[in-house]
Amino acid sequence: MTDIARDLKIRGPRFEVQRGSSRYPKALLRLAHPPEVLFGIGSVEALREGVAVIGARKATSYGIGCASRFARLAARRGLVVVSGGARGCDAAAHRAALEEGAPTIVFFGGGCDEVYPKEHLPLFQDVVDQGGVVVSEQPWDCPPLPYMFRERNRLIAAMGRCVLVVEAGLPSGTFSTADEALAIGRDVLAVPGAITAKTSAGANRLISQGAVPIVDDEGFEDVLDALFGAPPTRPAAGEAAGLFPAGNPVAAALSAGPRTLEELRDLAASCCGAIDPSTWLLQAVAQGELEGWCVRQPDGRFGLRG
Repeated sequence: MTDIARDLKIRGPRFEVQRGSSRYPKALLRLAHPPEVLFGIGSVEALREGVAVIGARKATSYGIGCASRFARLAARRGLVVVSGGARGCDAAAHRAALEEGAPTIVFFGGGCDEVYPKEHLPLFQDVVDQGGVVVSEQPWDCPPLPYMFRERNRLIAAMGRCVLVVEAGLPSGTFSTADEALAIGRDVLAVPGAITAKTSAGANRLISQGAVPIVDDEGFEDVLDALFGAPPTRPAAGEAAGLFPAGNPVAAALSAGPRTLEELRDLAASCCGAIDPSTWLLQAVAQGELEGWCVRQPDGRFGLRG
């Protein structure tokens, strides 16, 4: 491989997850035709249900602002933001999640070694470096062909417990994602725009057909409460010291933000002495729940109780 070719690829741990594996996302089994294999780069632990945020590639500042705004609200709850990595609204949603320190899932149309769009390589590398994942049902070197993006859309719909369309014209590829979401019982949300704006014609049409209109932060948070449960409040790092015994390594790690058990295993290995790390970690987390400073969040991660 030449240096140029290597520079155009995403660096990070690679995995192939077969359907039937314990690591295969159960959400994808809702689909009529789930992928047989997922090819991914990054953290397989990030492949969990979250909030899909999608919209126009040729987005206006309004669409990009809405994508960032609502992706950020979801990320602040520790929820995974799911999108397709495209120009415009998709990229804005991924960036907002990263800025909030939350993982994000990027679904490619082609293989993960066929980066598209190429100018988003730094964004995709940030996704992997910050605990997210880039994933596809296509083999590594498969070029992205037009029909693959519609197939990709069903994966976005399945991994989002709800699908939020922040901006879409007519016609729009977002409709295929909305259709796939409705077919498997997912909620479709849409941000309305001016009736004179061509860029909002698709989103407005979805609302007229029954999509839930999202007109403010509170309305979006109400939907998230209904789907994921009310989030536990997370104290600022400076407020955390009084919530747990001094020197507790698990509590100290969680003061920086929620973590999965997988993310805490390296810590356990450094602290457990002669005890099995997994056993030590489960005991430590259980003790934290009993003492009241540790709480399991709606997305399965553990964090500090507010």
